[in-house]
Amino acid sequence: MPVRRQPRLNAGVTSHMWPSGGRHLWTSGETSAAQSHARGHLVYAASGVLAVHTERGTSIVPANRVAWTPAEFTHYHRAHGATDMRIVFLAPSLARLIPDHPAVFLTSDLAREVLLALTGPRNYDDAAPGYSRSARSRLLRVLVDELREAHEQPLHLPEPQDDRLQSIARMLYETPADNATLAELGKTIGASTRTLSRLFRNELGMTFYEWRTQLRIHHALLLLADGHDTIHTAYACGWANPSSFIAAFTNIIGTTPGRYRTGRHTTTHASQLPAVVASSG
Repeated sequence: MPVRRQPRLNAGVTSHMWPSGGRHLWTSGETSAAQSHARGHLVYAASGVLAVHTERGTSIVPANRVAWTPAEFTHYHRAHGATDMRIVFLAPSLARLIPDHPAVFLTSDLAREVLLALTGPRNYDDAAPGYSRSARSRLLRVLVDELREAHEQPLHLPEPQDDRLQSIARMLYETPADNATLAELGKTIGASTRTLSRLFRNELGMTFYEWRTQLRIHHALLLLADGHDTIHTAYACGWANPSSFIAAFTNIIGTTPGRYRTGRHTTTHASQLPAVVASSG
Protein backbone atom coordinates (compact mmCIF):
# COMPACT_ATOMS: atom_id res chain seq x y z
CA MET A 1 0.00 0.00 0.00
CA PRO A 2 1.24 3.57 -0.60
CA VAL A 3 3.21 5.33 2.13
CA ARG A 4 1.14 7.97 3.94
CA ARG A 5 1.97 11.44 2.69
CA GLN A 6 1.51 14.96 3.94
CA PRO A 7 -0.49 17.63 2.10
CA ARG A 8 1.05 19.24 -0.96
CA LEU A 9 3.73 21.92 -0.59
CA ASN A 10 1.63 25.04 -1.14
CA ALA A 11 2.85 28.58 -1.64
CA GLY A 12 4.14 29.87 1.68
CA VAL A 13 4.80 26.37 3.05
CA THR A 14 8.55 25.95 3.42
CA SER A 15 8.88 22.59 5.16
CA HIS A 16 7.43 19.11 5.01
CA MET A 17 8.59 16.05 6.93
CA TRP A 18 7.38 12.47 6.63
CA PRO A 19 8.68 9.28 8.32
CA SER A 20 11.31 8.51 5.70
CA GLY A 21 12.46 12.02 4.80
CA GLY A 22 11.58 15.60 4.13
CA ARG A 23 12.05 18.80 2.18
CA HIS A 24 12.85 22.27 3.48
CA LEU A 25 13.13 25.52 1.53
CA TRP A 26 15.69 27.79 3.18
CA THR A 27 16.41 31.47 2.75
CA SER A 28 20.08 32.38 2.55
CA GLY A 29 21.66 32.42 6.00
CA GLU A 30 18.87 30.43 7.66
CA THR A 31 20.16 28.08 10.35
CA SER A 32 18.47 25.13 12.03
CA ALA A 33 18.52 24.38 15.74
CA ALA A 34 21.05 21.82 16.98
CA GLN A 35 19.43 18.38 16.92
CA SER A 36 20.06 14.66 16.63
CA HIS A 37 18.04 11.78 15.20
CA ALA A 38 17.58 8.12 16.08
CA ARG A 39 18.32 7.24 12.44
CA GLY A 40 21.16 8.40 10.23
CA HIS A 41 20.20 10.68 7.38
CA LEU A 42 21.39 12.02 4.05
CA VAL A 43 20.98 15.65 3.05
CA TYR A 44 21.12 16.94 -0.50
CA ALA A 45 20.83 20.50 -1.84
CA ALA A 46 18.71 20.45 -4.98
CA SER A 47 19.65 24.12 -5.21
CA GLY A 48 21.88 26.37 -3.12
CA VAL A 49 24.60 25.17 -0.73
CA LEU A 50 24.26 23.57 2.69
CA ALA A 51 26.74 23.53 5.54
CA VAL A 52 26.28 20.59 7.96
CA HIS A 53 27.94 21.12 11.32
CA THR A 54 28.64 18.29 13.81
CA GLU A 55 31.06 17.91 16.70
CA ARG A 56 33.41 16.17 14.26
CA GLY A 57 33.58 19.14 11.88
CA THR A 58 31.78 20.84 9.02
CA SER A 59 30.60 19.40 5.70
CA ILE A 60 29.85 21.64 2.74
CA VAL A 61 27.21 20.23 0.43
CA PRO A 62 27.03 21.80 -3.04
CA ALA A 63 24.56 20.48 -5.58
CA ASN A 64 26.79 17.64 -6.79
CA ARG A 65 27.43 16.18 -3.33
CA VAL A 66 25.38 14.48 -0.61
CA ALA A 67 26.22 14.55 3.10
CA TRP A 68 25.75 11.68 5.53
CA THR A 69 25.19 12.20 9.26
CA PRO A 70 25.01 8.97 11.32
CA ALA A 71 22.39 8.37 14.00
CA GLU A 72 22.67 10.27 17.29
CA PHE A 73 25.19 12.83 15.98
CA THR A 74 24.24 16.30 17.18
CA HIS A 75 24.22 18.60 14.17
CA TYR A 76 22.75 21.72 12.64
CA HIS A 77 22.36 23.03 9.09
CA ARG A 78 22.99 26.44 7.56
CA ALA A 79 21.91 27.54 4.09
CA HIS A 80 24.05 29.65 1.77
CA GLY A 81 21.97 31.07 -1.02
CA ALA A 82 18.31 30.13 -1.46
CA THR A 83 18.49 26.40 -0.75
CA ASP A 84 16.16 23.49 -1.43
CA MET A 85 17.25 20.88 1.13
CA ARG A 86 16.17 17.26 0.74
CA ILE A 87 16.43 14.74 3.61
CA VAL A 88 16.41 10.95 3.45
CA PHE A 89 16.48 8.83 6.63
CA LEU A 90 18.03 5.37 6.48
CA ALA A 91 17.01 2.32 8.50
CA PRO A 92 19.85 0.73 10.52
CA SER A 93 20.04 -2.18 8.06
CA LEU A 94 21.02 0.27 5.30
CA ALA A 95 22.97 2.72 7.46
CA ARG A 96 25.43 0.01 8.48
CA LEU A 97 26.51 -0.29 4.84
CA ILE A 98 27.99 3.23 4.76
CA PRO A 99 30.47 4.95 7.12
CA ASP A 100 29.78 5.37 10.83
CA HIS A 101 31.14 8.93 10.71
CA PRO A 102 29.96 12.12 8.97
CA ALA A 103 30.94 12.03 5.31
CA VAL A 104 30.35 13.66 1.93
CA PHE A 105 29.89 11.68 -1.28
CA LEU A 106 29.91 12.62 -4.95
CA THR A 107 26.36 12.39 -6.27
CA SER A 108 26.09 10.25 -9.39
CA ASP A 109 23.35 11.02 -11.90
CA LEU A 110 21.40 7.99 -10.69
CA ALA A 111 21.85 8.83 -7.00
CA ARG A 112 20.69 12.39 -7.64
CA GLU A 113 17.56 11.17 -9.42
CA VAL A 114 16.76 8.76 -6.60
CA LEU A 115 17.26 11.49 -3.98
CA LEU A 116 14.90 13.79 -5.88
CA ALA A 117 12.36 10.99 -6.31
CA LEU A 118 12.43 10.06 -2.63
CA THR A 119 11.85 13.69 -1.63
CA GLY A 120 9.71 14.94 -4.50
CA PRO A 121 5.96 15.64 -4.90
CA ARG A 122 5.01 11.96 -4.80
CA ASN A 123 5.83 12.08 -1.08
CA TYR A 124 3.69 15.06 -0.05
CA ASP A 125 1.30 15.97 -2.87
CA ASP A 126 -2.04 14.15 -2.77
CA ALA A 127 -2.47 14.90 -6.47
CA ALA A 128 0.59 12.78 -7.35
CA PRO A 129 0.63 8.95 -7.13
CA GLY A 130 2.67 7.83 -4.12
CA TYR A 131 5.35 5.15 -3.97
CA SER A 132 4.50 1.79 -2.44
CA ARG A 133 6.67 0.58 0.43
CA SER A 134 8.34 -1.97 -1.81
CA ALA A 135 9.16 0.66 -4.44
CA ARG A 136 10.58 2.97 -1.78
CA SER A 137 12.69 0.13 -0.39
CA ARG A 138 14.11 -0.56 -3.84
CA LEU A 139 14.92 3.11 -4.38
CA LEU A 140 16.67 3.34 -1.02
CA ARG A 141 18.76 0.27 -1.78
CA VAL A 142 19.77 1.72 -5.15
CA LEU A 143 20.77 4.96 -3.43
CA VAL A 144 22.89 3.19 -0.83
CA ASP A 145 24.52 1.01 -3.49
CA GLU A 146 25.44 4.15 -5.44
CA LEU A 147 26.98 5.73 -2.33
CA ARG A 148 28.97 2.58 -1.59
CA GLU A 149 30.47 2.82 -5.08
CA ALA A 150 31.33 6.50 -4.63
CA HIS A 151 34.46 7.68 -2.89
CA GLU A 152 34.19 9.94 0.12
CA GLN A 153 34.86 13.51 -0.94
CA PRO A 154 37.26 15.93 0.75
CA LEU A 155 34.48 18.33 1.69
CA HIS A 156 34.31 17.39 5.35
CA LEU A 157 36.51 19.76 7.31
CA PRO A 158 37.42 18.06 10.61
CA GLU A 159 37.11 20.16 13.76
CA PRO A 160 40.28 20.33 15.90
CA GLN A 161 40.02 19.28 19.53
CA ASP A 162 43.48 20.29 20.74
CA ASP A 163 43.57 23.82 22.16
CA ARG A 164 46.53 24.79 19.99
CA LEU A 165 44.88 23.64 16.78
CA GLN A 166 41.63 25.33 17.80
CA SER A 167 43.52 28.62 18.16
CA ILE A 168 44.91 28.28 14.63
CA ALA A 169 41.50 27.28 13.29
CA ARG A 170 39.86 30.35 14.82
CA MET A 171 42.41 32.64 13.19
CA LEU A 172 41.98 31.06 9.77
CA TYR A 173 38.18 30.88 9.98
CA GLU A 174 38.21 34.65 10.49
CA THR A 175 40.82 35.37 7.82
CA PRO A 176 40.98 32.49 5.31
CA ALA A 177 43.22 34.59 3.03
CA ASP A 178 45.96 34.64 5.68
CA ASN A 179 49.07 33.10 4.09
CA ALA A 180 51.06 32.77 7.31
CA THR A 181 53.20 29.63 7.47
CA LEU A 182 52.68 27.01 10.14
CA ALA A 183 55.86 28.22 11.81
CA GLU A 184 54.54 31.80 11.92
CA LEU A 185 51.20 30.67 13.31
CA GLY A 186 53.04 28.52 15.85
CA LYS A 187 54.96 31.52 17.13
CA THR A 188 51.69 33.36 17.67
CA ILE A 189 50.28 30.61 19.88
CA GLY A 190 53.55 29.37 21.39
CA ALA A 191 53.89 25.95 19.75
CA SER A 192 56.61 24.48 17.56
CA THR A 193 56.16 23.57 13.90
CA ARG A 194 57.00 19.93 14.67
CA THR A 195 54.37 19.72 17.40
CA LEU A 196 51.68 21.33 15.26
CA SER A 197 52.50 19.15 12.25
CA ARG A 198 52.20 16.04 14.41
CA LEU A 199 48.87 17.23 15.83
CA PHE A 200 47.40 17.90 12.39
CA ARG A 201 48.37 14.45 11.16
CA ASN A 202 47.39 12.53 14.27
CA GLU A 203 44.18 14.37 15.11
CA LEU A 204 42.86 15.48 11.73
CA GLY A 205 44.49 12.96 9.39
CA MET A 206 45.99 15.58 7.08
CA THR A 207 48.75 18.13 6.88
CA PHE A 208 48.24 21.74 7.88
CA TYR A 209 48.38 22.84 4.24
CA GLU A 210 45.82 20.22 3.20
CA TRP A 211 43.54 21.34 6.02
CA ARG A 212 43.91 25.02 5.11
CA THR A 213 43.15 24.26 1.45
CA GLN A 214 39.99 22.48 2.57
CA LEU A 215 38.99 25.45 4.70
CA ARG A 216 39.57 27.79 1.76
CA ILE A 217 37.54 25.65 -0.61
CA HIS A 218 34.71 25.62 1.96
CA HIS A 219 34.85 29.42 2.12
CA ALA A 220 34.97 29.65 -1.69
CA LEU A 221 31.83 27.54 -2.06
CA LEU A 222 29.98 29.83 0.31
CA LEU A 223 31.15 32.99 -1.45
CA LEU A 224 30.19 31.60 -4.85
CA ALA A 225 26.76 30.63 -3.48
CA ASP A 226 26.33 34.21 -2.30
CA GLY A 227 26.96 35.49 -5.82
CA HIS A 228 30.63 36.55 -5.72
CA ASP A 229 32.63 36.09 -8.90
CA THR A 230 35.71 33.90 -9.39
CA ILE A 231 38.27 36.72 -9.13
CA HIS A 232 36.88 38.13 -5.88
CA THR A 233 36.56 34.62 -4.42
CA ALA A 234 40.13 33.66 -5.37
CA TYR A 235 41.69 36.62 -3.58
CA ALA A 236 39.29 36.47 -0.61
CA CYS A 237 40.32 32.86 0.00
CA GLY A 238 44.07 33.44 -0.20
CA TRP A 239 45.06 32.35 -3.70
CA ALA A 240 47.75 34.44 -5.38
CA ASN A 241 45.86 34.52 -8.67
CA PRO A 242 42.56 33.27 -10.13
CA SER A 243 44.20 30.56 -12.25
CA SER A 244 45.71 28.77 -9.25
CA PHE A 245 42.35 29.01 -7.46
CA ILE A 246 40.53 27.58 -10.47
CA ALA A 247 42.98 24.64 -10.61
CA ALA A 248 42.62 23.85 -6.89
CA PHE A 249 38.83 24.25 -6.94
CA THR A 250 38.42 22.05 -10.01
CA ASN A 251 40.69 19.37 -8.54
CA ILE A 252 38.51 19.07 -5.42
CA ILE A 253 35.01 19.96 -6.64
CA GLY A 254 35.24 18.46 -10.12
CA THR A 255 34.15 21.58 -12.02
CA THR A 256 35.40 25.13 -12.45
CA PRO A 257 34.22 27.92 -10.12
CA GLY A 258 32.50 29.64 -13.05
CA ARG A 259 30.51 26.56 -14.02
CA TYR A 260 29.72 25.88 -10.38
CA ARG A 261 28.50 29.44 -9.83
CA THR A 262 26.18 29.37 -12.84
CA GLY A 263 24.82 25.92 -11.97
CA ARG A 264 26.13 24.24 -15.12
CA HIS A 265 27.95 21.53 -13.16
CA THR A 266 24.83 19.48 -12.58
CA THR A 267 21.21 19.00 -13.62
CA THR A 268 18.58 18.78 -10.91
CA HIS A 269 15.63 18.22 -13.22
CA ALA A 270 16.66 15.21 -15.28
CA SER A 271 14.59 12.52 -16.97
CA GLN A 272 12.38 9.90 -15.36
CA LEU A 273 13.94 7.01 -13.44
CA PRO A 274 14.00 3.67 -15.23
CA ALA A 275 10.65 1.91 -14.79
CA VAL A 276 12.30 -1.15 -13.27
CA VAL A 277 13.56 1.00 -10.38
CA ALA A 278 10.70 3.46 -9.85
CA SER A 279 7.82 1.10 -10.45
CA SER A 280 5.26 1.34 -7.65
CA GLY A 281 5.19 -2.43 -7.54
